[in-house]
Amino acid sequence: MKKYFSLFLLFPLLFFSQSLSKEKSGIKKFQQELNAEYRNPKKTPLRDDNFTRFKAHPFFPVDMKYRITAQFTKTENAEPFDLPTSSGKTKVYKEYGKANFTLDRKPYTLTLYQSMDLIKQEKYKDYLFLPFRDATNGKETYGGGKYMDLTIPEGSTIILDFNTSYHPYCAYNAYDYNCPVVPQENRLPVEIRAGVMYEDIYHH
Repeated sequence: MKKYFSLFLLFPLLFFSQSLSKEKSGIKKFQQELNAEYRNPKKTPLRDDNFTRFKAHPFFPVDMKYRITAQFTKTENAEPFDLPTSSGKTKVYKEYGKANFTLDRKPYTLTLYQSMDLIKQEKYKDYLFLPFRDATNGKETYGGGKYMDLTIPEGSTIILDFNTSYHPYCAYNAYDYNCPVVPQENRLPVEIRAGVMYEDIYHH
């Protein structure tokens, strides 16, 4: 009986370990795909010497503290609005919902958006856009903030994995791209030490 009881206790630990390993491998895959995109001459935002010198992005160490299960509330009857971009133009978005979460025992809220242009395409109809700023911006990350790509959740929770946050293209090429500016409501007063860092990526 004692043997079975100890095995019963062990199963949740094994499941948790396998789940954690799967989550970490997903983050590594994100990092590899982002580097591959920037090395691909057909997809990269980098130009000229910046492209030829690029080796890999620097990343914060993977930290599962920044993989957060947030409470999700859909925004009803949201109207499309013009979101300013880095070039001074605007892009049309709609608020889709709010993600409420705690980090280091403090509560925060981030707003998720839908691009009114992207949802016209079948492959992006479930796509959600999360731009945010935090206290690392201008130091270890791009001054304009970072982005995260998400999909519409089925239930009342959504996973925010800041380990998969990345910089907008205009962080590396302001001439060819105009990127949505992070709204005031998505500026976090804490450091999010996860995802892509903003160092000298060309000599990394």
